Amino acid sequence: MNPETLPTLPAPNTRLVILVATRKGAWLFHGDARRKTWKVDGPHFLGHEISHLQLDPRDGRTLLAAAKTGHLGPTVFRSTDLGRSWKEARQPPAFANANAALPARSVNHTFWLTPGHASEPGSWYAGTSPQGLFRSEDGGDSWAPLPAVNESAQLREWMGTQQDGTPDGPKLHSIIVDPRDPAHLLFGMSGGGVHESRDAGRSWHTLIKGMEVVEGFDASTVTFHDPHCLRLCPSNPDRLYQQNHCGIYRLDQPGDTWQRIGREMPADVGDVGFPMLVHPRDADTAWVFPMDGNTVWPRTSPDGRPAAYVTRDAGASWQRLDQGLPQSQAWWTVKRQAMTVDAQPIPALYLGTSSGELWLGLDEGAQWTHIARHLPEIYAVEVAAPAA
Repeated sequence: MNPETLPTLPAPNTRLVILVATRKGAWLFHGDARRKTWKVDGPHFLGHEISHLQLDPRDGRTLLAAAKTGHLGPTVFRSTDLGRSWKEARQPPAFANANAALPARSVNHTFWLTPGHASEPGSWYAGTSPQGLFRSEDGGDSWAPLPAVNESAQLREWMGTQQDGTPDGPKLHSIIVDPRDPAHLLFGMSGGGVHESRDAGRSWHTLIKGMEVVEGFDASTVTFHDPHCLRLCPSNPDRLYQQNHCGIYRLDQPGDTWQRIGREMPADVGDVGFPMLVHPRDADTAWVFPMDGNTVWPRTSPDGRPAAYVTRDAGASWQRLDQGLPQSQAWWTVKRQAMTVDAQPIPALYLGTSSGELWLGLDEGAQWTHIARHLPEIYAVEVAAPAA
């Protein structure tokens, strides 16, 4: 690997901001590099559904919020002053419906936001429900659909219908831009598999080899594959991790076959969940947060005892991380966007729960403590280093 592609450590005095998106608004928590004190800023957009909140790492000031409001419907809000003021996007993501042979669709909500490559200032990607992929080249003010995804008859077949997939609609998510190459893109569809482009989104191919599906379904049918979260390793962009409806996986390119590393998880916990994290500088280290995956899918922590699990050997073994977390009668879970990791010299984990709690896991998740309670249901958590 070219040393120039390796992530760098933040300065010791780096400030941090936690971006929390919830079912009824957004909150920002500002803290210092030691993570000892946090100052809350919010709510923003009180009463609006905020699916995702992201800070542009290229300027450290521009925030985008994926919102669904009672009067505006699905939209994107922009702030260029770290949340002090907001303005609605001039042209939010909307389907072009250019292929007359396919049923027309309208965006229900924008679900996922990803900043573009460092060499492309102002570029962003957005994933929606129903499943669609959009790009902005002006800092999120206007969005254009990518027809090779949205108007592809094959991809539309794999996407299913608005009634398929997750309870509040299928999602196009986990949009990844290779830090070495802005033309190398990946995303997941829930359901509909994992897809990769090497030409900036003009063409796509599937990456489902080795992935399993629910018993009784045909694994060769892309529609039946339900990736929950994909992550690319910053320290080794040829390695991908995935939390799936049917297990935890790793893929090392140029190989094309996923390996189910979740089989090494404890049998009484299993390898079903939604979020997936990777270490900012160690490609062998990754974290998941399992949920109860028994036959009725209650979407709660297993046995009411929530915990993160870490692998430090690329999935050969897993360790439970629950010190400070409730030891019984805690039935919340964590959504796919609601767990993240910072890039400090010793990283910390951050997670938001379905019951509105914000947790901090110091020493790479070894010790957990509360940052906030009694928030609305948390949809997404991100952590970033804002500009001075």
